[in-house]
Amino acid sequence: QVQLVESGGGLVQPGGSLRLSCVASGSGFSIQFMAWYRQAPGKERELVASITRSGTTNYADSVKGRFAISRDNAKSTLWLQMNSLKDEDTAVYYCNMARYYWGQGIQVTVSS
Repeated sequence: QVQLVESGGGLVQPGGSLRLSCVASGSGFSIQFMAWYRQAPGKERELVASITRSGTTNYADSVKGRFAISRDNAKSTLWLQMNSLKDEDTAVYYCNMARYYWGQGIQVTVSS
């Protein structure tokens, strides 16, 4: 059974940085497509960044140049480094495996 546990969220001022982590339990992490999504209040869940098992990355236009997704297959861990954070990055962020399994979500709030 797959479980995804996110950590690293919190409150940060505009222009600041946060690093989200997602640790996966169960088998198959190394061969799976992984991604970060987010959902802001009153909005639909959107894809933020994704990474294939070979390391190819893709980003939403709104975060290109500011966010970086990475993974360590040996540690079954996914990260999202978020720099130059803006108010509009405020959302609950979710880790996703294989477009099927979801973490519980973690709050990121960008506010002065």
